[in-house]
Amino acid sequence: MPLTSRPHTTTELLMELEPVVAVELDRHLSTAKEWFPHQYVPWSQGRDFDGPFDGEAWSPEDTNIPSAAREALIVNLLTEDNLPGYHREIATIFGRDGAWGTWVERWTAEENRHGIVIRDYLTVTRAVDPVALERARMRHMEGGYQADHGDKMLHALAYVSFQELATRISHRNTGRASGDPACERLLARVAADENLHMLFYRNLLAAAFELSPDETMRAVTDVVTSFQMPGHTIDGFLRKSVAIANAGIYDLRVHLDDVLSPVLRQWQVFELEGLEGDGDKAREELSEFLEGLETAATRFTDRRAERQARAAKADAETR
Repeated sequence: MPLTSRPHTTTELLMELEPVVAVELDRHLSTAKEWFPHQYVPWSQGRDFDGPFDGEAWSPEDTNIPSAAREALIVNLLTEDNLPGYHREIATIFGRDGAWGTWVERWTAEENRHGIVIRDYLTVTRAVDPVALERARMRHMEGGYQADHGDKMLHALAYVSFQELATRISHRNTGRASGDPACERLLARVAADENLHMLFYRNLLAAAFELSPDETMRAVTDVVTSFQMPGHTIDGFLRKSVAIANAGIYDLRVHLDDVLSPVLRQWQVFELEGLEGDGDKAREELSEFLEGLETAATRFTDRRAERQARAAKADAETR
């Protein structure tokens, strides 16, 4: 597809990109591996809770998973729980016809497994308080979900390209931080799905760059400079995200080095020729933002290292 600066309507974009969707869908279906959530849950660890079965109420002593990893597990699960809202948004933006519609339904079916398997694991292993978890789920889902950029199609594609990778990284790092091989294996399996989803969207947006480079560049810049995870409306999200960042599970450095930079590099946004007007301006804005993010990420990691060093010194002096 030739480079062109002509603005496109959403309908034109959907029609022009549908052949790419079909190709990427075929690639995805040939690559994705069937798996079963029940096989990743250590059911033998389960026992009855208080309630109709008169079991044992949950206690913090029931789990050895570090608190930051537990916070990450809760955030990851509550994020997955809002799948009905995500489905509604992408079905509205992408439509439910043709290759687009087939992808929307397939993506939704695959994503649904993630909430199932994480919740089963948390419940069976008593890793978190199930009562607090259910109350948090109700509050979060009652709040619904709305895409940050409304029904803007290119913005939606740009957002999910980064968000799917961010989710993959978050799951993998949470698994490692849990200290539980079963949890790490489970989240690695979920992360593999997220990686395939990221590839689908990333490749689709690469085609959008060829079709409409200026509009696509503007969408990418808008998304990167205002990016927030879909679970940001979870109660206590700021507190949880600070704990997660301090543990190195997902912080500014991870976001920049492992999420933003690889995707932007794959699209070759800073080597792209033919940008005009707002597209060129958007790229300049993106460059300036990334420079600021680099400074902020370095400052955060340096301060975290200093806090950890002080804590280690204080601990050694008390022994």
